[in-house]
Amino acid sequence: MAQIIDRRLSGKNKSAVNRQRFLHRYKSQIKRAVADAVSGRSISDIENGEKISIPTRDITEPVFRHGKGGRREMVHPGNADFVMGDKIDRPPEGGGQGSRASDSGEGMDDFVFELSREEFMQFFFEDLELPNLVKTQLAALPEHKLVRAGFRSDGNPANLHVIRSMRSALGRRLALAGPHAQRLREVEASLADLPDAERGDEGKVAALEEEMARLKARIAAIPFLDTIDLRYSNRVEQPKPTSQAVMFCLMDVSGSMDEAKKIIAKRFFILLYLFLTRTYERLELVFIRHHTVAREVDEHDFFTSRESGGTVVSSALSMMLDIIRERYPSGVWNIYGAQASDGDNWDADSPICRDLLIGSLVPLVQYFAYIEITPDAPQNLWREYLKVKDAWPQQFAMQRIAGLPDIYPVFRELFRKQAA
Repeated sequence: MAQIIDRRLSGKNKSAVNRQRFLHRYKSQIKRAVADAVSGRSISDIENGEKISIPTRDITEPVFRHGKGGRREMVHPGNADFVMGDKIDRPPEGGGQGSRASDSGEGMDDFVFELSREEFMQFFFEDLELPNLVKTQLAALPEHKLVRAGFRSDGNPANLHVIRSMRSALGRRLALAGPHAQRLREVEASLADLPDAERGDEGKVAALEEEMARLKARIAAIPFLDTIDLRYSNRVEQPKPTSQAVMFCLMDVSGSMDEAKKIIAKRFFILLYLFLTRTYERLELVFIRHHTVAREVDEHDFFTSRESGGTVVSSALSMMLDIIRERYPSGVWNIYGAQASDGDNWDADSPICRDLLIGSLVPLVQYFAYIEITPDAPQNLWREYLKVKDAWPQQFAMQRIAGLPDIYPVFRELFRKQAA
């Protein structure tokens, strides 16, 4: 019977397969941990990895243990309490040495491991049904441009550098003709300094002239321009310096916007942030929350605060317009706006929002996206925003989201490539 033994050394990634099996086996626990991490994480830090904790009870493996009962014989060290022949009571079930100070708790630490950036993004996008191709696009490197980086000896004829090529050819001709030119000068000096008595020796003179002719022919045979002299401009890729952009995040925090709707809004804002960071090296975030009154806040308050009362959307749009005029002139910044709401608004305010967008805001921005997070029928704000979309079809887009699975399809629809 033949036996095959694999004696190849294990590679440096020998644990990669085991890690994938582990991630697959505890997928549900990891997804819950990733969801918790996204809820408490900053938008700008979403692409980083994450330390994941899994309760020890979830990773226990089945093992064989001795059952109850049976007879056992063992030897114990002698002491002052027992003598030979004494019977020792069986220890109570679950007994053992250790502290009994607490009557609650797991008794063991949770298992902690770290997800890489790629693994974290994989689990983050999974419930959004993100295609693999788009995941690659979102993780793509920034755009590059070609910059000059010296010269090379081969390349495209269109990149031929004439001056460098001629300089190289001149150096080559000087180097190759140097010994012959030196010898030619010596022969010419010998012929010029030849004594009168020896000038009648035709053989000697002819020999010198023949050597001179041979040296001149050798020098003339050196090509004026050879392929090794050609120099081409070399260009390498460098990250393209992109202009700066600002992303305005507007969200309704009135009583009708519950926590589930805020989570959907945060996922949408995260997608938009990842989308813009592919193009702009410098990207600033401005968070504006509103109920009846708008206020610029940090990210934590933006997603956690909740107010009771009515909704006046125009207050947030007016504040966005004021901030643009004060800090982000449209001639210097690329401005993007994203608004999330459940569509509930004061009836008299919706026409004001329409006029603000059509006459003031949309002409200043690169793109403005509105998402309405509700499974119910569209309300007055949606109907007024339809008029904005008709007036600015290239710069204003709107979609409705009913739940988490709808986020990415809606995002793709909002930011699909425009036909030329």
